[in-house]
Amino acid sequence: MTQPLFITFEGGEATGKSTQVRTASSQLRAAGHRVVTVAEPGGTELGTRLRRLVKHGRMPIGARAEALLFVAARAQLTEEVIAPALEEGAVVVSDRFGDSTLAYQGYGRGLDVEELRGLNEAATGGLRPDLTVLLDLPVGVALMRRAPRGGDRFEAGLASANEEDVAFHMRVREGFLALAAQDPDRWLVVDATLPRGEVARRIRERVAALLAG
Repeated sequence: MTQPLFITFEGGEATGKSTQVRTASSQLRAAGHRVVTVAEPGGTELGTRLRRLVKHGRMPIGARAEALLFVAARAQLTEEVIAPALEEGAVVVSDRFGDSTLAYQGYGRGLDVEELRGLNEAATGGLRPDLTVLLDLPVGVALMRRAPRGGDRFEAGLASANEEDVAFHMRVREGFLALAAQDPDRWLVVDATLPRGEVARRIRERVAALLAG
């Protein structure tokens, strides 16, 4: 019953991404599909180590080095997990992929977006998602959701409510929306302020349409 499909979930902090990734994966498995669920950076030994370094390490990391670390983790994940799973006919559901680098390090940190696209292409062999779900949430709402917790380097920046950090997350959100507008056939933008069940329903309908097509 399974046919290969690559679905990615994107969005800023506190959008409910991880919850919707789990929900979509569970629904697909219940429908009889073989599902491989991954999260960036991670999913491989190299990715897990880089995740600790870039998200929880205490040393300063420049924007370009940050981007290259994420891209390196992505290259390993694609080669070791995602590409083989798709070749075997699985549905791959990924919590973040290349668009996060474009939004965070490109729009957010100010690196050249087209240069980052080239790095993503090289890292993944040109692999593109069949569907990218953007869970869109105003930064002010995200700030209220995230404020009580510290979390990783990116979450802590939002929780700090520092003007510079908040401006960064606003640029990231604008970046995601710009990317979605550039390729509307691939992206599904969902209002993350909606109830979880409604968010899941919209995603489920779009995925079902893709599988039916």
